[in-house]
Amino acid sequence: MSQASDRAFMLQAAGLAERGVFTTSPNPRVGCVIAKDGLVLGQGWHEWAGRAHAEINALHEAGDSAQGATAYVTLEPCGSHGRTPPCAEALIRAGVARVVVGSMDRSQHKHNGLERLAAAGIKVEYQPCPEAQEINLGFFSRIERKRPLVRVKLAMSLDGRTATNSGESKWITSIQARADVQLWRARSCALLTGSGTLLADNPRLTVRLPDPGLAFAPPLRVVLDRQLRAPANSHVFDGEAPTLVFHGSAVEARASPPASVRYLPTRTADGRLDLPQVMELLAAEGCNEVMVEAGPVLCGALAAAGLVDEWLVYVAPLLLGTEARPLLQLDNLNCLAQAPRLSIVEQCQVGPDLRLRLRPS
Repeated sequence: MSQASDRAFMLQAAGLAERGVFTTSPNPRVGCVIAKDGLVLGQGWHEWAGRAHAEINALHEAGDSAQGATAYVTLEPCGSHGRTPPCAEALIRAGVARVVVGSMDRSQHKHNGLERLAAAGIKVEYQPCPEAQEINLGFFSRIERKRPLVRVKLAMSLDGRTATNSGESKWITSIQARADVQLWRARSCALLTGSGTLLADNPRLTVRLPDPGLAFAPPLRVVLDRQLRAPANSHVFDGEAPTLVFHGSAVEARASPPASVRYLPTRTADGRLDLPQVMELLAAEGCNEVMVEAGPVLCGALAAAGLVDEWLVYVAPLLLGTEARPLLQLDNLNCLAQAPRLSIVEQCQVGPDLRLRLRPS
């Protein structure tokens, strides 16, 4: 196979992996293409956590023709026996001649899947594919950093305000932008907010996809409520999705909470919940991507703690004035050199609004 053909088949596999973006958590999103002599013989992706992996689906479609073929897999094939058998063994049994891997999975290194493939006479090649790596940034974060990828969603006016001085914010952005937010919610493992937002807006923190036919795994609703100020009749306690409440360890959790609600005592630091520990605990819950929808205080605290991996910002073409509420609460800077720098990784128009995705430089 030429390098160009390898690249094309791997991109095809990455496109397949994207199809599992709403449904595979806490597992990674993986795609696989089986090809020989420039022809695709089988393809598949990991559709739901607990079901067959991408390689198994692709091998099933390829059948006996997988013998002597090349398997293009976006993520290192698993060598462990979890809820499903190891994919490395399935590739060996199918008799593939070559396996090309687009990204590595440190959680599988101790299971020696690649070594077993090579020992069986299969040619194994690692060809880093940025597109394959990008789709699993949250999974890699949880495995390698022991915390999820944190994405902060913000909606603001052109002059950087999130609400009028009276607190009115519905709606700064368009119906198209709000529908787009639902897609980002659906791909998240958890939706996180603070008690201040809960008291002010009583959000549901659920997914309402514009296409009701799209399948998704409901994200965990996460509330940071150090003093347990949230009323018992808040929407997040309605049972529509599971809810996890982090609170200060000195505060007694409510007795007999609904079955869908859990309380977790957490360390405090400087008068607020210990945010790094919160993220470690969410990783332990299996959360790969966490989307934050909160007010300027919590978003600013996450930024100051260096916990924001990505900013998802919707900019509406309107002006709210200097008395309106600010985007973030951050410490004042004495000089520009102290300002956190961000890089724009994506920009697009959503209805009349502009959506920006930014990451720390």
